[in-house]
Amino acid sequence: MSSLIADVRSVLTDAERVFGGLPEADRLAQVKERLDGPLRVAIAGKVKAGKSTLLNALVGERLAPTDTGECTKIVTWYRDGHTYQVMLHPTDGGAPTQARFHRDDGAIEVDLAGADATDFDRIDVSWPSSSLRTMTLIDTPGVGSLSDGVANKAFEFLDPEEDETPADAVLYLMKHIHASDLNLLEAFHDNTVSQPNPVNAVAVLSRADEIGAGRLDSMASAHKIATRYGEDGRLRRLVQMVVPVAGLLAETGETLTEWEFKSLRQLADFPSDELEPYLLSADRFVEARPETPLTSLEREQLLGRFGLFGVRLSLALLGRNVCESSAELSEELIARSGLNDLQTVLSTLFMDRAEVLKARSALLAIEHLCTEHPEVDGVSTLLAGIEQIMAGAHPFNELTTMAAVRSGWVKGRAADLKDVEQLLGSGGAAPWQRLGLEEGASQDEIRTASIEALSRWQRKAENPLTSLDLVTAGRVVIRTLEGLITSG
Repeated sequence: MSSLIADVRSVLTDAERVFGGLPEADRLAQVKERLDGPLRVAIAGKVKAGKSTLLNALVGERLAPTDTGECTKIVTWYRDGHTYQVMLHPTDGGAPTQARFHRDDGAIEVDLAGADATDFDRIDVSWPSSSLRTMTLIDTPGVGSLSDGVANKAFEFLDPEEDETPADAVLYLMKHIHASDLNLLEAFHDNTVSQPNPVNAVAVLSRADEIGAGRLDSMASAHKIATRYGEDGRLRRLVQMVVPVAGLLAETGETLTEWEFKSLRQLADFPSDELEPYLLSADRFVEARPETPLTSLEREQLLGRFGLFGVRLSLALLGRNVCESSAELSEELIARSGLNDLQTVLSTLFMDRAEVLKARSALLAIEHLCTEHPEVDGVSTLLAGIEQIMAGAHPFNELTTMAAVRSGWVKGRAADLKDVEQLLGSGGAAPWQRLGLEEGASQDEIRTASIEALSRWQRKAENPLTSLDLVTAGRVVIRTLEGLITSG
């Protein structure tokens, strides 16, 4: 992987020489900064899909506003920083200005000084956070906004007309498979350097607890639906997998307060047969009779933080003595929200491939610049260098092959195609994940499994009855297995 980055840096250095002294040199400086910086992950989806709530859960702190209106009308970047700072970047390309901000119940409220949201290209939030050190999160406006200017911002961000896509990977929040969801995902996948590739996109079945009407088995139902969506041919060619997450529960689990725990404890200690009728709906819970613990305002606050599913789940956990402290309840809520599963996916599919994804973004940016200015001396040499890296870098071949399999371009038995995907890293790039072994597998176990898989795919590649496209995919798998064996 380090040699891939070295090759990309070499092309970048050549590009700086070719475009030196021209205005385009500034864009190359940004490419270099991007290559050296954290992975950029955009969070996209329809209006009120729960993007800001999920972002807060991933950061572990309530930063993005999550009220009942359209909270994100401007693309907002959240980066790790040494100081707390908010910068506004004008749409007209003018110099960014520092903005005043305050925190309302934890969320950052930015003062636009009377300006309209459409006057700004993006907001840059620098915030000291360990979660943001390896991953910059980008909150995008919702698709389907009532405002045309806001509605187009997500498409403009993920599929800009005059620049490369600013994000290296995307989390797309959805509740159903709609045409607008597929259109936005298609916009994110460029058709040049990497070819349409689902490896840098993951779909999140958001607000998953609402799927089962807030019942305690809602997440189990959500997992079944996510599995079914993950098998949908239209979605498989655009995303790596579908992960169900109850974003509100995850955010609250990460930011649970002692007051909330004590309030839930009071409700859990109340006779369950008397409380049960008030848990049938949000209105009943808030308007419960006076002798019910807490005031109606306090119950409304709990409902806003937990949702009906979260309240029911918390009371069940406390009533069964599964949790005896706020820390234990927090841990249980996070685990049951699906956030841990999503973080594992982010780690195995995005972070483990961070260098590949950033290298891809850098090459795409350089290629885009070259095609914009074919008249500049040295451009043809740069394009040849990019093509050479793409053809020779095995990590890119893995991504391209996996995309071809998931898109249905490679034909073969379902078991063989599933084997190809796993060996190429669809479930994670670590050797034990590729080979379907248990975590912590020994080097001997990895080597034995690699040799067995290599022998299997060598036989398939040599079989005259194997289709040409599967043979081509098999050769990439063989190269991967040879690397696992020699590296062990």
